[in-house]
Amino acid sequence: MSSRLSLMVASIALAFAASTAFAAPQATTSSPPAKNSQQQRMTDCNQQAAGKTGDDRKTFMSSCLKGQTAAPTKMTQQQKMTACNADPQAKTLKGDARKQFMSNCLKSDSAPAAH
Repeated sequence: MSSRLSLMVASIALAFAASTAFAAPQATTSSPPAKNSQQQRMTDCNQQAAGKTGDDRKTFMSSCLKGQTAAPTKMTQQQKMTACNADPQAKTLKGDARKQFMSNCLKSDSAPAAH
């Protein structure tokens, strides 16, 4: 009886070893699957959102992933001041006329582009 038991254990062990050898994963040399359009859009939007944080980033990513063009971000007061000062008209004005021009320029939604 003990020889039968040892023979049975040996055959089970041999069968297990053979099955694991054939079931071992084989190395593949194929490249990773191509990204689908949504994955590619996510990659592109992430690259474009570099430097944005918080709500600004959330808003940008949301519109970018929907395929919408992002609205231009509002200029800060300092950026407006720089743009208004760079306007050629501001450089030619003096006194009250310059004050009035700068006031109107800074109140507008978009300052003139620097020339």
